[in-house]
Amino acid sequence: MGGLVFYSSASGNTARFVAALGLSAARIPIRAEYAMPRPDGLFVLICPTYADGTGRGAVPKQVIRFLNDPGTRGRLKGVIASGNRNFGAFFAASGEVIARKCAVPVLYRFELAGTEADIARVRAGLAEFWRTECSTTA
Repeated sequence: MGGLVFYSSASGNTARFVAALGLSAARIPIRAEYAMPRPDGLFVLICPTYADGTGRGAVPKQVIRFLNDPGTRGRLKGVIASGNRNFGAFFAASGEVIARKCAVPVLYRFELAGTEADIARVRAGLAEFWRTECSTTA
């Protein structure tokens, strides 16, 4: 199975979601002075959305910094996005932005820290995604 990398702000919603998945994951630090993770294999990114009323700023600056490394970006295979449904059309917009810019699929969207159903779907979906991905890249 491939890896997971995630970003979570101080609110911790995404971190709680990732912890509930029970899968190994590297965290993109909140503060710029801390070292970025360096995935050595393929990975899926889990990213929250922070957008203004027009959708600007959907992708956190630290995630942009992480993906600006061409070697890291080349290992990205998919994105899972979170958000708040109060954002309306911009719910989980970070996933759409990252998918478009990095030419990868949006694998799933969830609200805030997710539900038990979201956790189960993502766990099963990632297992299937990596099974399929590994069989097509081998």
